[in-house]
Amino acid sequence: MKSLKVSLFAFAATVLFSVSANAQEKKAAVTPAITTTPAPQKPTTPVKWKEETFDFGDIKKGTPVSHDFTFVNTTKQTVLVTDVKASCGCTATNYTKTPIKPGEKATITATYNAASPGAFSKTVTVSLNENEVPKVLTIKGKVLDDAPVTQ
Repeated sequence: MKSLKVSLFAFAATVLFSVSANAQEKKAAVTPAITTTPAPQKPTTPVKWKEETFDFGDIKKGTPVSHDFTFVNTTKQTVLVTDVKASCGCTATNYTKTPIKPGEKATITATYNAASPGAFSKTVTVSLNENEVPKVLTIKGKVLDDAPVTQ
C-alpha cells in the first residue's frame, strides 16, 4: 500500500512538472521577444523656409497676385531646386534656377490667376536636390466678385 502511495505521488509530481514545463514553453512561444527599435528620425531639410503658407486675404477678380517664398541654404553643401509644380493651371511658378551655396537665399514665386470668385487654396511642390523630400507650399485667399450690387 505504501508503494502504491509513493507511486501515485511520483506520478502526480511528474504530471504537474510536465504541465508546468509545457506551460512555460507555450508562454515563451506566445510572449514576443522584447526588441528595442530606435525612434524614427525626423526628415531633415537642407533649407530653412521663411514661411510655408501665405494668405492673400481678399483679392479682386481678374487681378493676378504673386507671392515670393524664400529660403536659406543652412547646410555646408550647395542646394539646387530641381522641380517646382503647381497644383493646378491657375497657378504659375518661377524659381531660382542657379545653385544655392551655403548661406545664400533663393526664391520660389507663386502667381495665382484670380479669374473665378470664391475661396481658394493652392499648393506648390518644391523639389530640392535628388534625394530630398519635396516641400509643399500653400497660397490661399478669397477672390471677390467685382460685379456691382443691384437693388
